[in-house]
Amino acid sequence: MASSFLPAGAITGDSGGELSSGDDSGEVEFPHSPEIEETSCLAELFEKAAAHLQGLIQVASREQLLYLYARYKQIPEKKGKEANTGFGGPVISSLYHEETIREEDKNIFDYCRENNIDHITKAIKSKNVDVNVKDEEGRALLHWACDRGHKELVTVLLQHRADINCQDNEGQTALHYASACEFLDIVELLLQSGADPTLRDQDGCLPEEVTGCKTVSLVLQRHTTGKA
Repeated sequence: MASSFLPAGAITGDSGGELSSGDDSGEVEFPHSPEIEETSCLAELFEKAAAHLQGLIQVASREQLLYLYARYKQIPEKKGKEANTGFGGPVISSLYHEETIREEDKNIFDYCRENNIDHITKAIKSKNVDVNVKDEEGRALLHWACDRGHKELVTVLLQHRADINCQDNEGQTALHYASACEFLDIVELLLQSGADPTLRDQDGCLPEEVTGCKTVSLVLQRHTTGKA
């Protein structure tokens, strides 16, 4: 899905791509150490790819943005200052931006993002937090947990009766989020727990239509057919 969105060589560094490292003359000097040279080349290539991608955001389709966001979610989370920069800019998803937040300034969604199951469980059990509380974009804790791939937290939220088919302000369910991020195990968990794969978002898209993973799409299609 949308695999041709990035120019050839954007990831592999092939000389034929628009994002190939090195200038036209081919006389680029790199440090002599193989490790330093490799790191330098990758860093340079990444920066060029990120800059190129930001220029394409405004003309990219919804499916292409979802594809790129799914690729981003497969990168391990960054900490500290590195967390302030996201590949492709903040347009791909409003959820991926990371920042360092002081403990006293955190809200329940921050703890959800961090996968702090103990804190969230205590807050729900003490009734200090409604398991179906939403943020300003209409995203519930279950949306966040699915977006981040926190399967154990998803299980905990469902055990505390989280609304599995709750829709955010764009009409997307937790199943849309898990599907877009290609978390097959969470998609299967949600379906087994009663998630409705026939619910459409405001753009008319089913969960199976927002993923670039064929396996996820097939699983969703089977469940959709079963509910027809």
